[in-house]
Amino acid sequence: MACRTSRVDLPKFPLKIPHMDDSGIFPFLAQKAATGARTALVTITGVSGSSVRNPGAHLAVAEDGSWRGSLSGGCIEAAVVADAVDAIAAGHPREIRFGAGSPYLDIRLPCGGSVDVLINPVADAAPIARIAALLADRTPALLTLPLEGGAITVEAGMAPWRTRREPAHFTVAHLPPLALTVIGHGASVEALAALAVTADARVTAMTPDRAIADRLAAAGIPAALLNTPRAPVDLTADPWTAIAFLFHDHDWETALIARALAGRAFYVGAMGSRATQRHRAEALAGAGVPADDIARLHAPIGLIPSSRDPQVLALSTLAEIVRDFERVTAREDVVVESAT
Repeated sequence: MACRTSRVDLPKFPLKIPHMDDSGIFPFLAQKAATGARTALVTITGVSGSSVRNPGAHLAVAEDGSWRGSLSGGCIEAAVVADAVDAIAAGHPREIRFGAGSPYLDIRLPCGGSVDVLINPVADAAPIARIAALLADRTPALLTLPLEGGAITVEAGMAPWRTRREPAHFTVAHLPPLALTVIGHGASVEALAALAVTADARVTAMTPDRAIADRLAAAGIPAALLNTPRAPVDLTADPWTAIAFLFHDHDWETALIARALAGRAFYVGAMGSRATQRHRAEALAGAGVPADDIARLHAPIGLIPSSRDPQVLALSTLAEIVRDFERVTAREDVVVESAT
């Protein structure tokens, strides 16, 4: 039986800043195309000095000047949108530098560096719809953008690099966004789910507490009700998913954690003290979980030791998860020089 703990009042989601919501860039372009509006996809192709965003970051622009995404935290967006509207009218790609070395003398980046952006008018919405569908299905995708002329192309696939520049095109290797499954009971479950949604993670939850499941579902977070510790739930997550166990009653954990550790989740963590973790490891070993799998369990969970407040524990846990997600998805930017 779950412990009786305080609750967290959840806001209605999505609780996001629309222009900063990267996940909405491709759906934005697809929706605009469906209304007959012309659009452009803007991509950072290079940076020097400090930069808010990395190469491969996007901005989506419609011919009416509406836009979605972020390239610099507000330093150059207005100018980029104006150039994108011009490129849409011209129907031809263009690459522009902002900041140091730019022809725009009145636009300077506070960091003193520069940002190169590629503007691609979207002549055919099909590739945009395809990459939106692939990423929604949590499938890695390669987005190839022509530098001077030609069509935008998309294919399913992974690459060891983040971006690759070749003489005729620039390719961005997109990975699925961070996903988080929160499993447990008590106020920490709701606190972590709420915080992770604001960070644009794809959040789902499992709990034996019907009231928590109902509140999460009402806030727009998918939540499944666990009936027993050995409930036949699927925890074979993809490599871009984290699983966090937040049980006060640790009798619920062993079978579920064993299932999670057998999957491909890049992160599996569990709440509790160091003494609790020693008992947990013994239980997992007794259940036949290999020692290497037990060793990759993050416990005690989080970056802040001995967090007892639900909100602090949520922040501590999410920070650890995001840190590890950045590590497992880190890749280099590649430039392929012309053979001539």
